[in-house]
Amino acid sequence: MFEIERRIGAETMNLNGCAALVTGGSGDLGRAIALGLADAGADVAVTWIGYKDGAVETCRRIAERGRRAAMVQLDQRDTAAIAPAVDAVIGELGRLDVLVNNAGWNTGVPFRDLDGLTVDIWDHIQEVNLRGPFFLARAAAGHLRAHGAGRIVNVASVAGLRPAGSSIAYAVAKAGLIHLTRCLAVALAPEVTVNCVAPGLMEGTRMAKRLPTEVVESTRRLAVLQRSTGIEDVAAQVVAFCRAESVTGQVLNIDAGVHFH
Repeated sequence: MFEIERRIGAETMNLNGCAALVTGGSGDLGRAIALGLADAGADVAVTWIGYKDGAVETCRRIAERGRRAAMVQLDQRDTAAIAPAVDAVIGELGRLDVLVNNAGWNTGVPFRDLDGLTVDIWDHIQEVNLRGPFFLARAAAGHLRAHGAGRIVNVASVAGLRPAGSSIAYAVAKAGLIHLTRCLAVALAPEVTVNCVAPGLMEGTRMAKRLPTEVVESTRRLAVLQRSTGIEDVAAQVVAFCRAESVTGQVLNIDAGVHFH
């Protein structure tokens, strides 16, 4: 049976043979993260809602890397479905060592359009981007603790660090996710580390396509590197957090320098 390889004074964890769950793994960033973990030696399960073909493709590419793959349909707005989804992953992979809360939802509502930010939009954004990650972490906590070296990585946004982004609701939800990261780092220590990446604009993704044009254009102008955020850079940092032995409660902004402004 696989046991996490550790040495006294070791700086990184060996992910070979561990099991990971990546929510929203049917495409874009979720797929890049899932494949990054598979390249590091992990078996990977992904969740999906409506884009089944994308999840199938992600699993195919995981299997090409010689790792086990699984997929579970999950709308994380439905809290009653979260624990059974985690149990289904355990049934497929036998264990759970890594949880990546990547699934998200947004829609463009300009900050000044307060009336346009309806109750339904507000609730949808909060339920997917903030409430869902908490209940996924809660459902997974026992499994992540089981071998003494569990990992959670939350995918927030630069919008959680500055008053910007697709809507006030999205910015507030991602700010909450960043602080949830710190709170879970305390709650789950010492067996589980909890960290967070805060990406900037990742052009070409389904999430980016929902942004108002003015948000996309202003983000491009503000980036000191004069480029948008690279999906592979974000995925690589997620894997780095999973490997790190002594890093927890941290948020790393990856946005080509937008946050400097």
